[in-house]
Amino acid sequence: MKRRPPEPVQVIKQRRDAALNALIHGVPYIRYLGIEFDRRGDELTAILPYRDDLIGNPMLPALHGGVTSAFLEVTAIVGMSWSILWEQMESGALDPMTLDPQHLPRMPKTIDFTVDYLRSGLPRDAYARARVNRSGRRYASVHVEGWQDNRARIFAQATGHFLMPPRDG
Repeated sequence: MKRRPPEPVQVIKQRRDAALNALIHGVPYIRYLGIEFDRRGDELTAILPYRDDLIGNPMLPALHGGVTSAFLEVTAIVGMSWSILWEQMESGALDPMTLDPQHLPRMPKTIDFTVDYLRSGLPRDAYARARVNRSGRRYASVHVEGWQDNRARIFAQATGHFLMPPRDG
């Protein structure tokens, strides 16, 4: 029996990037806020590029609290969705090339989301990472941290609980 040669790494990376782009571009609010994601393996870092219209208090100036909260919540939802997609891609149950914004798996729904504003968000780019603490068939718990210049100096953190979409199969 003859084995197929392994696929080139570049082909695998392109498929994963295509799946992530389909996931992100399937949500208009992510595009509206301008949130981007940097993928390194299975780890995602969300990036909120600075824009003047994201400022809530021009006297300080500081990022709007609603923008900060939305940024952290989007990071949590995309992080969970990406972990589900990653699992399906790695097991061979999903071909990432078949994904487009109209044919994405359903995303988790927010049950509750609590944000701790630790300091003012400055007028510069912000970054965030989500850590899935628990992900079962029906429920997930996620912690998100947001920072700007220094990863160790977070300006906001959040904890959220989510209703997981039914898994096919």
